Amino acid sequence: MERPALEVADIFRAHGPTWRQHERGHLSLGQLKVMSAIEHCRSAALGGHSLRCSSCAEPQIAYNSCRNRHCPKCQSSAAQRWLEARQADLLPVPYYHVVFTLPAPIGAIAYTNKDLLYGLLFDIAAETLRTIAADPKHLGARIGTTLVLHTWGSALTHHPHVHGIVPGGGLALDTERWVSCKPGFFLSVRVLSRLFRRRFLEELENLHRHGQLKFFGDHVDLADAEAFADWLMPLRQCEWVVYAKRPFAGPEAVLAYLSRYTHRVAISNSRLVASDDRGVTFRWKDYREHGRTRYKTMTVATAEFMRRFLLHVLPSGFHRIRHYGLLASANRKHDVATARALLHQPASVFAVDPAAVHAAIGSVRPTFVCRHCGAPMLVIETFARAQHIRGPPASTSPP
Repeated sequence: MERPALEVADIFRAHGPTWRQHERGHLSLGQLKVMSAIEHCRSAALGGHSLRCSSCAEPQIAYNSCRNRHCPKCQSSAAQRWLEARQADLLPVPYYHVVFTLPAPIGAIAYTNKDLLYGLLFDIAAETLRTIAADPKHLGARIGTTLVLHTWGSALTHHPHVHGIVPGGGLALDTERWVSCKPGFFLSVRVLSRLFRRRFLEELENLHRHGQLKFFGDHVDLADAEAFADWLMPLRQCEWVVYAKRPFAGPEAVLAYLSRYTHRVAISNSRLVASDDRGVTFRWKDYREHGRTRYKTMTVATAEFMRRFLLHVLPSGFHRIRHYGLLASANRKHDVATARALLHQPASVFAVDPAAVHAAIGSVRPTFVCRHCGAPMLVIETFARAQHIRGPPASTSPP
């Protein structure tokens, strides 16, 4: 694949050092690490390989990737491995796409409480789906769901929401049969929205009561219990956005969709148009319009582009893809097997056959291919990453 004309790494390399100095003290260690990883990705700083074409003997240098999960260049192989692992969980039923979005005021305080509120968003969204689905008035079944966190809008603004991929049905509460949802309809969006709002606000109040929330800037007054209660009042009355899209065409369409959503952060390099004296220009989608006019370009100052990108750096160790119910890791193999048996589906329909994979290795495209003749490249030498000299830590004790 050819290198895009412009990459996020190019912008960080050209403008990052000056901007970091200007923003000194305002960037977290996690954000600084992400910038450094993206700047050094596929450069001599990370080491690499010396290659030679097996056909025309053309030499080539290939540098190592940073493998940071926020890097736009390092997620395709991770996404492919994840999708192959998920093939074994697909069932021969319609799949639905459900989205739970936090209101803008809560999204604003979520930025300074990422671990707590992003985690709460996951748990309450999953609880809402499972509670309503288990109600005999709606479905009366145990369902499974895969939730993927997105924290950005198309314009890179902070917009936390989770995408849920849900099979259209579940195991009956006695696990003796499979309960299918109505054709083209999963669960009532209005009912989901009301329960999601109530449960999230209950848990948010609980976090505040125990002093676990942090407030800064314009929100510092919310540390007071009375001010926080007044701030919550409008959020109890407004509608919270929960919506469900029509079912996917089939299991293959689910995988194709997931490949676009699971391993992606903020913006892909393909959306970048230009970086010049005016700033950074990128493509975005205006969801308020329809048709071709919704696809637009936006130009923001370079410093603003870097700030928006770094809004979406996740806390260290935070899992942005989670599975619940029938798809939870603890019982997934057993529950999926039970569902298949009730649906009369052979276990091997979507499962990956290790022998077939091994037999197909010879037909897989090589990792390194000659840019001139297309033949596989041979690794003839590797070189380690650069070792930067670091000074001793500053002493904090008097001499």
